[in-house]
Amino acid sequence: MATGTKSAFLQTLLSEAEAVQQFVDLLKLEQSALSTGNTDDLPSYTDKKMVLAANLNRLAVERNAFLATQGLGANLVGIGAWFANHPKEHQANNTWSSVLALAREARELNRLNGELIQIRMQYNAKALEALKGGNHTLNLYGPDGQSTTSNQNRIDEAV
Repeated sequence: MATGTKSAFLQTLLSEAEAVQQFVDLLKLEQSALSTGNTDDLPSYTDKKMVLAANLNRLAVERNAFLATQGLGANLVGIGAWFANHPKEHQANNTWSSVLALAREARELNRLNGELIQIRMQYNAKALEALKGGNHTLNLYGPDGQSTTSNQNRIDEAV
């Protein structure tokens, strides 16, 4: 961003809003995959989230650098002060409001996805435990393929 220009600041905010929207969209895809059990795409979603997070960090650095050139803090108070000093910057203010709303949505989606992951992990652990037979080993068949239940009438014993 060109240091100190309002148009560059607006462009950074627009880019930030677009990036957060992409992050929200990706979290929704992730949530759908977790809900339906279609987990094959989850690794690619993780990779895409990392790329988007890096882009969001870069944009935040640009936004904060602009605020610093204005003598303002790199926080909500600083950006609030900038908007208070520039009340006619409606597009920038609306865009920033969108960024904040999208960030809240992303935070909630991420929380819900975390819960879905925990539920899926618990389900998988229970399924694995059931497949292992829990703490009770049921030896229904011996190595020879014959039943090992008590009071058995095995064919080889009857012969």
